[in-house]
Amino acid sequence: MQSETTPVADHAATTPTAVPAVHVNALNTAETEEAVESAGVSKTKQSKSVTFILALFAGAFIGFGALFFLIVTCDPAMTWGPKRFVGGLAFCMGLILVLCCGAELFTGNSLMASNLAARRISLPALVRNWVIVWLGNLLGALILVALIAMAGTMGLNDGLVGETAVSTAISKVTLDPVTLFARGVLCNVLVCLAVRIGYSSRSTADKVLGILLPISGFVAMGFEHCVANMFFLPIGLAAKAMGYGTELDGIADLTVQGSLYNIGVATLGNIVGGAVVVALAYWYVNNHKPSKRRKSIEER
Repeated sequence: MQSETTPVADHAATTPTAVPAVHVNALNTAETEEAVESAGVSKTKQSKSVTFILALFAGAFIGFGALFFLIVTCDPAMTWGPKRFVGGLAFCMGLILVLCCGAELFTGNSLMASNLAARRISLPALVRNWVIVWLGNLLGALILVALIAMAGTMGLNDGLVGETAVSTAISKVTLDPVTLFARGVLCNVLVCLAVRIGYSSRSTADKVLGILLPISGFVAMGFEHCVANMFFLPIGLAAKAMGYGTELDGIADLTVQGSLYNIGVATLGNIVGGAVVVALAYWYVNNHKPSKRRKSIEER
């Protein structure tokens, strides 16, 4: 008698293959907020000398990005749109250096307002950090301006770099206060969002890719960054003193007083954009708890 054999089921064919879980290699919003606040606490604990030196670096780093912008946008053959886009990408080098190499940038440190709201730092500690970093950024940018002037960089491309430096500076000092303030607010909204992206990233590549569009976007849109202007305006004044762009319209408006006006108003706008619109808003979102009345309604 021939025995019957029961066929063995092919489990490989019938059992569905488990789909591997997809993990996003980045911190979520709440984790990013904690990273931002922890970094803010650390900033207030480091010595004033360390903070100032790191601020010097940041001023110079942003200045390098601004110089890169001037060099790639000085070609008159480029049309307006591509010129703004390429210039924005070039400027990104500054914030990439700040986030990846380590430095203290005033506009980014406006995120420390969330620490104040969370009562993790005091108001005097916050103001002290902002003042030290702002002054360090200014001095770092001015040192770079002096070195660039001595290096003869303004004479590149038959002097078009110097002329572009002057025209860029003129466009900034001739803005009315309302426009300048609004552009400062909008600028630091994007900058601080880029910094938050940096905090949420787990690798250098993530940081670089994450900040490209927000930073290149604010540059292309013509918004005002007080630390970048600490380079753009002095280098414009230096180029003017060297004889570049003397025939440009508005050259008489390019003065030290006009430069201080721009940097001052842009600073106020940057504080509002970074500290209020981004820092305090995200702090509230991540720490908001529904009222007891709302909880009872939801539980019904």
